[in-house]
Amino acid sequence: MFKLTQDRNAKGTPLAKVVMQTLNDVMDHDDKVVFLEADLAGASNSRLIEKAHPDRFIQMGIAEANMVGTAAGLSVEGFKPFIHTFGPFASRRVYDQLYLSGAYAHNTINVYGSDPGFAVAANGGTHTTFEDVALLRAMPTAVICDGADAVQTEWIVREFAKLKGVHYLRANRKDVRNIYEPGSTFELGKGNVVREGKDVLIITAGQLLADALDAAERLEEEGISAEVVDMFTIKPLDVDLVLSEAKGKKAVVSFENHSIIGGLGSAVAEVLAENTVAVPFRRIGVKDQFGQVGTADWLQKEFGLTADDLIATVKELLK
Repeated sequence: MFKLTQDRNAKGTPLAKVVMQTLNDVMDHDDKVVFLEADLAGASNSRLIEKAHPDRFIQMGIAEANMVGTAAGLSVEGFKPFIHTFGPFASRRVYDQLYLSGAYAHNTINVYGSDPGFAVAANGGTHTTFEDVALLRAMPTAVICDGADAVQTEWIVREFAKLKGVHYLRANRKDVRNIYEPGSTFELGKGNVVREGKDVLIITAGQLLADALDAAERLEEEGISAEVVDMFTIKPLDVDLVLSEAKGKKAVVSFENHSIIGGLGSAVAEVLAENTVAVPFRRIGVKDQFGQVGTADWLQKEFGLTADDLIATVKELLK
């Protein structure tokens, strides 16, 4: 069960720190969990693990494909590896290794792909991933989660540690606005209706959930009732929830920090089309573009991923 925070303007612990603190705690109780880093221990706070569990911390350097191969070998030997690097290097750079040595070989590899989309900020286009969800959606049996805040991200890490297979967590390294109260729990593969509404359905994931809730509140002031779903598990998608909540709505909008090609919006579109749900639908995401250098706030505006953009799209659809 989950409970929403009373102060959505407050920010929680930086998500990279949340991941590493949670993993460190998991490793305290499970000696099969190991962590592999790609020369980012300072940025990711994984020095905490290196200090507490030096025998199960492996610094792989800037050799991401080798990191995945090593993780697969550890899985064969009965370990539960977690790996970390920037989102693009955790997905497109290592796709073949993750596909064959991970999913195809039925090994367990838990991946933290950090700073997805505009969160990468000044690291620029080479370090930007607008395609990681599309890639992992095409990988059989892979699970994809997008953490909305510190509470949900911690829960995802703990859940991944219990499971076998390839699991991909995309989440900012930095602090993001709080959505859920501490102690909230979730269900993998099930979305959360975090705000009810009758006119339009907004389906989102990750840190954009806060912006979606902002937009819904502002739309309410203008007489438009917006429902917001946190689809934090993008694969497997909660098909039943999409269909049940789209029923009777005047419009459906997806809202993601990812390309509109192959991501959450594509997954929702497939569900609506294959079930012949006749409702106006629009995907809000990055439109076939590469990343840029800039602050996260500027990039969010540049790529049209703000609450203002969502509000404008909803109003346009409802016309």
